[in-house]
Amino acid sequence: MNVQTRHPYEGLLHKYTNAMKGWQYRWFILSPETGELHYFLSESEKNQRPRCSIYLAGAVIAPSDEDSNTFTVNSATGDMIKLRATDARARQEWVDKLRAVTEMYTRAIASSHPPLPPREHSGNSSRNPVVKLEVLDAFANCQEQLRKVEKHNLALAQSIENSDLHLDSDLLVLKAMAHTTLHTLSQCLNILYQ
Repeated sequence: MNVQTRHPYEGLLHKYTNAMKGWQYRWFILSPETGELHYFLSESEKNQRPRCSIYLAGAVIAPSDEDSNTFTVNSATGDMIKLRATDARARQEWVDKLRAVTEMYTRAIASSHPPLPPREHSGNSSRNPVVKLEVLDAFANCQEQLRKVEKHNLALAQSIENSDLHLDSDLLVLKAMAHTTLHTLSQCLNILYQ
């Protein structure tokens, strides 16, 4: 563990919450000792039990193309949190530190669990770290696209519910199919990621 990643890193970030349909400030602590990102309701609660902890081994940390402050943490378990720093510089600091801890723990797990034999179609590209990063970036891009589709799906569902025809069987089928398709795509992506 190098000096840069040895010490905990903490600070205030906005966290997107579906329950409140918006951004809320939370206090985050990156713990290089445990390989986890913890968050608390406020800085004053940081000595209590965290509201949530995300284990970073195998996670994908992806800057968002929405703006220069937003980024996502996509855990290997499929959990995702969307965060926003105060500015582009703060986002880059968080992304760099999160990626350093993620890489350290991912390598530690990989060294203690030998990889499966390569599949016939994968060739030697699986041993190239650049290709691995490209794959992880592709997963992050897919998750970003799924989030955009999720927003459109929510808008579609709300339009149907607010319509005078909200009980029309064709519209109900459309709403259900759109939701099911999105859920299925999300599950498929999680399976591929693992």
